[in-house]
Amino acid sequence: MKILLIAVFVLFLGVLLYNPEDHAEFVKHRAEDQQVQDEYQQEQTDSQPDLAHFQQNLAGIRVDHTPYIDGPFSTPQEVTETCLICHEEMDLDILKTRHWNWLGEEFVEDGESMKLGKQNIINNFCIAVPSNWPRCTSCHIGYGWKDETFDFTDGYNIDCLICHDRTGTYQKTPTGAGMPDPSVDLVKVARGVGKTTIHNCSICHFNGGGGTGVKHGDMDESMINPTPEIDVHMGANGFTCASCHAGENHQILGASHGSMEAGTNHISCVDCHGDQPHSRKIVNNHNKSVACETCHIPSFAREEPTKTWWDWSTAGNKKRTVQPDEFGKADYDVMKGDFAWEKDVVPEYLWYNGEADYYHIGDQLDPGEPLKMNILQGNIEDETAKIYPFKVMRGKQIYDTRNRYLIVPKVYGEGGYWQTYDWNTASELGMKEINLPYSGRYGFVETEMTWPINHMVAPVNKTLNCRSCHVIGQSGRLNWEALGYAGDPMRTGSRFR
Repeated sequence: MKILLIAVFVLFLGVLLYNPEDHAEFVKHRAEDQQVQDEYQQEQTDSQPDLAHFQQNLAGIRVDHTPYIDGPFSTPQEVTETCLICHEEMDLDILKTRHWNWLGEEFVEDGESMKLGKQNIINNFCIAVPSNWPRCTSCHIGYGWKDETFDFTDGYNIDCLICHDRTGTYQKTPTGAGMPDPSVDLVKVARGVGKTTIHNCSICHFNGGGGTGVKHGDMDESMINPTPEIDVHMGANGFTCASCHAGENHQILGASHGSMEAGTNHISCVDCHGDQPHSRKIVNNHNKSVACETCHIPSFAREEPTKTWWDWSTAGNKKRTVQPDEFGKADYDVMKGDFAWEKDVVPEYLWYNGEADYYHIGDQLDPGEPLKMNILQGNIEDETAKIYPFKVMRGKQIYDTRNRYLIVPKVYGEGGYWQTYDWNTASELGMKEINLPYSGRYGFVETEMTWPINHMVAPVNKTLNCRSCHVIGQSGRLNWEALGYAGDPMRTGSRFR
């Protein structure tokens, strides 16, 4: 009897609260959503992308260089000198590139002309290049950048092999300032060069921050030979990195705001797919405010985990027991501190117009608030901005408590933290290299840094659908209020309506 009374009460309450208009709207949008999804999947089945533009890259054309390479070579610079006999003046192009200089274009801020890039900004992974050159520059496309005296005008120091080796045997010494490992057969590698491959790019870009997937959540070693489920371009269509990241005169397109300030040199999905790729107008209209990646990359780090937290403040505890996490990754390193890893991560969504502001070395900070290392430009009022997906890296890193700015510590090499476990010495040596005073007092501040998610494009049946974001009476994937909307724009209206 009691159960029957409860059932009657619940039925009565449902009738009382039932709103026919809301129900009709829900049914209408659910039907539209399913129709859009069905039609889009049919589009993908019925049509094949025009790959003619990429066929030369996909063929992996390679000229046998054996007749042109004699050797032996006593230094890697002699290899470069030999390359330039035929590829004359190619060095002059490379010396102007971001890959070589680790700097973006010149811009003016507060009346001062400057360039920013990996060479002179701070991140919240391994922190900064100055004073740590030999370790950091093992990912430079050159030889011998061991300190601030490196000659960026010397073309013979360009490492042609790191990008063009096709033997799979070339490697740099991890702490050798970009020099090849002594075991490398330079003659063999030089004779086996060809068009760049995914493997060439992966050596540095998939292992940024000290290992696979550490820095870029959408680039790790699962992308070297991916399945279509990991990335449809590189897994299903056989693209290489250079298929999209093309360019002339070695000016490779596709700069990330993670290390470059100026909003230039970008590439976009619409460069190939256009801005009206769908058959339904309602879906194409999303392109005015929503980046393609937002729907087509529902998660990142799908195969391998990515680091999402790095706490330098706990480093140096030699008694700490290291525990593997659920992914088998170490939760601690005595040289680096505590870590957190995540897998199959849902991105964070932010407005972005292609430009970003950076924390500059020496800028004042508020230790009571997490420091945003790079602030994206764009908001709901900016018609050039769209909602993009991001990985947000968080952690704690060292700062000068009196001068109230971040410290560039010397972690690698003589006197560095990894030798001494002494933050005062590491701070003094590092700050000396960038000509800023160290007060002798340090602490640790929380920091955040955003990294764009552009890779790991999912198959069509794994993309987001309408109900992923537009859910009546429930919270969808997007936080509309945080993005500046009054509510779900399906109900309250879009910014262009």
